[in-house]
Amino acid sequence: MKLTLVVACALVDADNRVLIAQRPEGKALAGLWEFPGGKLDAGERPEQALIRELHEELGITVREACLAPLTFASHGYDDFHLLMPLYICRRWEGEVTAREGQKLAWVRATKLSEYPMPPADLPLIPHLIDLL
Repeated sequence: MKLTLVVACALVDADNRVLIAQRPEGKALAGLWEFPGGKLDAGERPEQALIRELHEELGITVREACLAPLTFASHGYDDFHLLMPLYICRRWEGEVTAREGQKLAWVRATKLSEYPMPPADLPLIPHLIDLL
């Protein structure tokens, strides 16, 4: 089975809310909510990929020093296995903007389970509740 490595980030604002984004129509798992991030390009480290993805998706600039590893998800889908490190970030430059037409929501950690998420994202929620 193919192993797919993606990286995700829990952006946390001054009110301790977490940013989630809704997967757009036409993508796998469309309509579900997830933590921003994405796949690594060839030769990219997870932190580099996350900095690139956050800039592409949300228009913000994140420094590597502001990314702290929190936990990871390991989930078997039908045709691949997903390994997803989750970083937490409380500091960035710029305004969070939906650059790819996706819906965004700032949500309290205790309310994340009210948003339908991909199966791989669900085990990450208790870690955020414990932290925030």
